[in-house]
Amino acid sequence: MEMNAFVHFTTNTFTGKEWGYGDEDKAIFNPTALDAGQWAKTLKETGFKMLILTCKHHDGFCLWPSKHTEHSVKNSPYKNGKGDVVKEAADAAKKYGLKFGVYLSPWDRNHPEYGRPGYVSYYRNQLRELFTQYGTVTEMWFDGANGGDGYYGGSREARKIDGKSYYDWPNTLKLITGIQPKVLFFSDAGPHLRWVGNESGVAGLTNWNCLSPDTVYAGKSGIEALLNRGDENGSHWIPAETDVSIRPGWFFHEKENDRVKTPEQLFDIYLTSVGRGSTLLLNIPPDQRGLFHEKDVQSLYGLKELLKKELGKNLAYKAKTTASTFRGKQSTYAPANLTDGQKQTYWATDDGITSGSFEVDLGKPSTVKYVMLQEYIELGQRVKSFAIEAWQPGGWKEVATGTTIGYKRILKIEPLSTQRIRVTIKDAKASPVISNVEVF
Repeated sequence: MEMNAFVHFTTNTFTGKEWGYGDEDKAIFNPTALDAGQWAKTLKETGFKMLILTCKHHDGFCLWPSKHTEHSVKNSPYKNGKGDVVKEAADAAKKYGLKFGVYLSPWDRNHPEYGRPGYVSYYRNQLRELFTQYGTVTEMWFDGANGGDGYYGGSREARKIDGKSYYDWPNTLKLITGIQPKVLFFSDAGPHLRWVGNESGVAGLTNWNCLSPDTVYAGKSGIEALLNRGDENGSHWIPAETDVSIRPGWFFHEKENDRVKTPEQLFDIYLTSVGRGSTLLLNIPPDQRGLFHEKDVQSLYGLKELLKKELGKNLAYKAKTTASTFRGKQSTYAPANLTDGQKQTYWATDDGITSGSFEVDLGKPSTVKYVMLQEYIELGQRVKSFAIEAWQPGGWKEVATGTTIGYKRILKIEPLSTQRIRVTIKDAKASPVISNVEVF
């Protein structure tokens, strides 16, 4: 999917906070021109594939009329208590061909039972509502912020929980998959998608899609480096999702309007997320009107134009390719598959051969700035190290090196004129299986 969008929206949008305390007046939530269609249309037109909504953040305020709490949109002025932001977002996503995801914070600074067994039942009841009333949910997102001070129904105290056991995640997730079996779960540890270890938009230069989930759990500290790089020999396929906000904060704050990331900054983030084999999850928070702010929208369309300008014309499409070797000398695995534009074809070496090289002839000298490589990911992630060379008068010049490739790796190089690019797979876990090479 490559690019998904987070939409952070709650009482924080109106209080200026990032983490609400849980005692916010429900009357403060009153967007004047909420248009989820504007969100979805903007995202669709700028290349995003999914919209994930913060249905409930740590403050406990619910963007849908939950039957299990009074701390929800049903007791706000929005649409005289008849509004349902989750439904509006889900319907808009469907209308514009986006997948829909939900964020439901495990921590709840409003609920009186948080930290006790009764809250887990409450949390599960809310999950039942979200997964039965709003159509297909592609991804459920939950993070490791669990326990601390809060309102807690008026107690105004700090409550601690054991993040590893309190929510009984195996049975909580089993409840959800019993309703929607294909949902993907994101948390620090997965089980399907993992946190990338930072909120700056940077996946590891080495980024393995695998991880052993028994080494991590949501909220465990000191695991950021492991999450950033993954585990070459991890037991489960748990690729990284790289979450970052278009603004300094996750929620809209007027004072940050002059600090919206520029198209150039977003393009750099694209290169360090999608370009390092992870999925970008970019947060665009609606303002107090309930709209994506004009400056945010401008940056998104600017990113679209930059992607087209920098990565829009593949110089290697249908280019002549040769290789040091290919599997069984069969056309099924020939180097021509690298530049045919087909996702289901690939170049591969014989069993036991974990290195090899291929060369792409662009047909004429061209200025090259980027090289993109893709493994045939259905057969796993294999490459452990590689190098890229460009032909220059007098011989080959090394222009980039790397470790992992994964689904997609984009190497930005110092611009130079060349007609031939050579990629050498130095080492791999098994026969390298490369489906695509593109040059820009």
